[in-house]
Amino acid sequence: MSRPAHRKPEYHKINKDLFVLTYGALVAQLCKDYEKDEDVNKYLDKMGYGIGTRLVEDFLARSCVRRCHSYSEITDIIAQVAFKMYLGITPSVTCNNSSRTEFSLILDKNPLVEFVEELPAGRSSLCYCNLLCGIIRGALEMVHLAADVTFLQDRLKGDRVTEIGITFLRKLDEKKYRRKK
Repeated sequence: MSRPAHRKPEYHKINKDLFVLTYGALVAQLCKDYEKDEDVNKYLDKMGYGIGTRLVEDFLARSCVRRCHSYSEITDIIAQVAFKMYLGITPSVTCNNSSRTEFSLILDKNPLVEFVEELPAGRSSLCYCNLLCGIIRGALEMVHLAADVTFLQDRLKGDRVTEIGITFLRKLDEKKYRRKK
């Protein structure tokens, strides 16, 4: 039996607390598996990248955003729509250079660290939420934008706020991705 064509697809939401606790368990396991923080950071970024490449399709389908014409528009969409949609927060956006290719997302509240008081002992260079950087980078790459995404400040490391830096490197070559007619 097939589903009616007029029916909207169902989106299943998971409990935010369950996701945050599961993420914490994942990071704890990675810390046990890898001795170096850099290896854990790379793994979290790689995981996030994979999520971002898939999540962008869901985002574009559900958000109905229009085509962006500048890097600042893209960054605003990430902050005001994507973060709100998936994490329930809206970071503030600042531009960091005159060529308008470097931006910061400033998170007053980071839901991924809701149950984390401090980084594990001896893990001072761990980027606990590096998954977010990978997600943003992967999603941007899927819409043909190369970007460097890193944590600039982190409350878990004693900073006042959590800040994610996005530097747009160049527009990816669209000719590679266009279909031939």
